[in-house]
This record gives sequence, C-alpha cells and structure tokens, in this order.
Amino acid sequence: MLNYKIIIRTLGFLLIGEGLFMILPLIVAGIYNDGDTSSFLYSALITITVGVVSMMLTFKAKKNIGRREGYVIVSLVWIFFSLFGSLPYVFSGSIPNYTNAFFETISGFTTTGSSILNNIEELPHGILFWRSLTQWLGGMGIVVLSLAVLPAFGIGGMSLFAAESPGIAPDKVNPKIKDTAKILWNIYLMFTAAETILLMFGGMNFFDAICHSFTTMATGGYSTKQASIAHWDSAYIQYIIIFFMIMAGTNFSLSFFAITGKPRKMFRNEEYKFYLIFIGIAATILSIGLILTSNSGIEQSIRDALFQAVSIITTTGYATSDYLLWTPFLTAVILMLFFIGGSTGSTGGGIKIMRIVLLIKNTYYEMRRLIHPNAIIPVRFNKKSVNQQIITNVLAFFFLYIIVFFVSTLIFMVFVDNFETAFGAVATSLGNIGPGIGSVGPSATFAHIPDGGKWFLSFLMLLGRLELFTIIVLFSPSFWKR
Repeated sequence: MLNYKIIIRTLGFLLIGEGLFMILPLIVAGIYNDGDTSSFLYSALITITVGVVSMMLTFKAKKNIGRREGYVIVSLVWIFFSLFGSLPYVFSGSIPNYTNAFFETISGFTTTGSSILNNIEELPHGILFWRSLTQWLGGMGIVVLSLAVLPAFGIGGMSLFAAESPGIAPDKVNPKIKDTAKILWNIYLMFTAAETILLMFGGMNFFDAICHSFTTMATGGYSTKQASIAHWDSAYIQYIIIFFMIMAGTNFSLSFFAITGKPRKMFRNEEYKFYLIFIGIAATILSIGLILTSNSGIEQSIRDALFQAVSIITTTGYATSDYLLWTPFLTAVILMLFFIGGSTGSTGGGIKIMRIVLLIKNTYYEMRRLIHPNAIIPVRFNKKSVNQQIITNVLAFFFLYIIVFFVSTLIFMVFVDNFETAFGAVATSLGNIGPGIGSVGPSATFAHIPDGGKWFLSFLMLLGRLELFTIIVLFSPSFWKR
C-alpha cells in the first residue's frame, strides 16, 4: 500500500525549504524598498506554516520511500511549489490573476521560461529576483537539492533520484546519492558565481548579473529586461552567456571530472562530442544563412546564429534576435532544434542528446542487421555495448514524446485560432524551451492565451520537465494497486 504519510511529510519538509528560500527575495525587496516586502513575508509564513503542520501531522510516518512514493512525491513537489510560489505575484499585485501567476511560476520551476509578462522592467526587484530564483532552484532540481538533506531525517533518496531522472540516469560521481547531490550543487553554485562576476565585468549591475546567472545555469531564460539579452547589445555579455549556456547544457558529472583534473573524461564522452557537433552544425547553417540574407555584419551574424543555436538546443530560451523575422528556411532550422535538448545530467530539457544519438545509431545498425541477418551487431556508446533495455526505453520515450506532442497540438487548437501557434506553444512547453513560433515567438508573450490553454501548457511543462514517464505512470491503474 502507498505510504501516504511519508509523501505528506516529505512535501511538508520541502515546502518549509521553499518558504525559507522566500526570505532571499524578502531581503532584496527590503534593500530596494519597492513595496513588495509584505508579499514575501506573508507568502513565506503561509508556506512554512503549511509545511510545519504537514510534518507534525505525519510525525510517526514510516520513513522508507519506495519507487511508487518517489514518483508521487516528485510529481507533486513541482505542483505544490508552483501553487505556493505563485503567492508573491498575487499578494504584490504584480500578477493579480492566479492562473497567470501559476503559469509564470511553474514556467520558472520547470525552467521553461515562457512568460505572460509584458512589463518586466516595471516589476519590483524582489519579484524579479524571485522569478529568477524559481528557475535556479528548478534547474538542478528541487528533489536533487533535497537529496542532500533528506537522509538526515532518515528518509532514503534513491527512489526520488530515480523518479527525478527517469530513463537514462546521469553518471553518479559518488557512490552515495546524498554526496552526489552535494557535489552537483557545489558545481552549480560555482558556475553561478563565476558567471555573475564575469557579467559584472561586462557592465551589468550586480542585480541583473546574478539574476541572469540564475537563469542561464538553470537553462531557464527568464530575464530582468523585456528585450531579454538584446537589451545590452554587448558582444562580451553575449559570448559569456553562450559559454555558460553550453556548460549548463553539459552533463554536470562531466564538468565535475573536468574540474577535478580529469578533462579527458569530458572530451572522450560521446554524448558531449555530439552535443558540440550539433551546436556547431546548427550555428554554421544559421551563420551562413544570416550572412547571405541579413544586413548585419559577419561577426554579428555569426554571434546571433551561435547564440540562438545554443539557446534553443540547451532549452534556455534567451533571445538576441527574433528568429521569426529570419528567412523561412532558417526559422525551420530553429524549429528542428526544438526537438533536440541538452545532455543527460544537465539542467536542459527536451529529448536529450544521448537519446537522439542512440536513435540514430540503432537505426543505422538495424539496416546493417538486415543486410547481415546472422551477425551480432550491438549498439555501442562510449565504446561500451548498450543494454537492449536502454534501447527499448529510448524508443518508447521517443515514440511517446511524438504521440504526446501531436495529440497535445490538436488539443491546443481548441484554445488558439491557428496551427502555427498551437505547434509552437506545445513544442516549447514540452521541450521546456520558452519562446515558440506563431503568436508566442521570442518577441511575444503567452498573455493572450486563454486561461484553459495556460493550465494545459502548465501540465505539458511538468510533463516535459519530468520526461513523460514520471507523470504518465501515475495514470496507470496498476500503479495504484498493491
């Protein structure tokens, strides 16, 4: 039987954590004195109170978390964090409509970056900081953060880790999952601090620099400016952000090996090689296209192409140029990048590089098997044979992703009046990218989408963030049986 008490207790513990994190934007609000201090105070008190009551009511809960409990907790934590994380927007009046506030919040925590805001620069500093912080927390994963702390309460974390990263799990850099979580978070913190300092050298003030570091490392894409990164018109700032987007889309385990004096592990990794190859090919095609068709100089064309290729592949969603104003061919190339995603073990969303490579390899080897039916031709990755179960998982994921995408596009046609917008909104939500095509492109927002459509897209963001299976398995009747 499902251990409901430990589910409630764990969610309570995590809500206390969310409430404590609200103290950070509370401090920011106090420093800038924009009038939103009370909104964070009330939000933090409500969130912490609910968390404490939940833990008190389940004090005697059995502290073992099985796989089923792990799936339920991981699914619910994103929903509850978004429900309570919406409160500062509503209380401050920045986003008075709760549907819009929830959409903005779950878009933050899932690191999607789609927004309903048309007046970003008019918002209080505390709200802008909270908006960026939601992405930073969601980037490495709320659950991965908790893994470093939950064992102190006698609660096992492996089931949560498995549910948070279903399918192909990232390499563990330490035998203990708690230590793995701590190491990954230390790297995350280090990269965030480094980017903040480098952006300040480029002319950003400390507030803008740390907010953009939060959302770059989370591959989230929220900006403190309505024009996104294009606001600064600085080659230095854009190249710094390109570098850190690439790092954020890289498996953090590989970054750990590189930092600890084992860079060969990084550059020998097949997924990392293909990751850079995909970026290189996309950037080259876009660069040539922009040089031939735009009035920008060669350097700016190359920079815009590289920036947008990296931004979309890593699912960050920043913009320095509106790709919908490019030629149809170049826009189609950008659209293809919607379905790639970052590396496994990164903060990026999407299908993921490893799955794409395994699909290509398996297709190629299947053709060879048809020609040589008696030959044993295993799929190899990083010079090792890939277990058939992993291949099956990848094929199932890809098939399910395509089915969910097309069915969701048809459903979303109920809320909008053209296929292009429906296609773009669903693709960007499921891939956790941010901007789409049609009326939800990089120069537009999701404010005009009906409330029902926003709730549907919120579900797709969650579905994409947890890589389909974690959510879909909850709808299986067998999941709830003994």
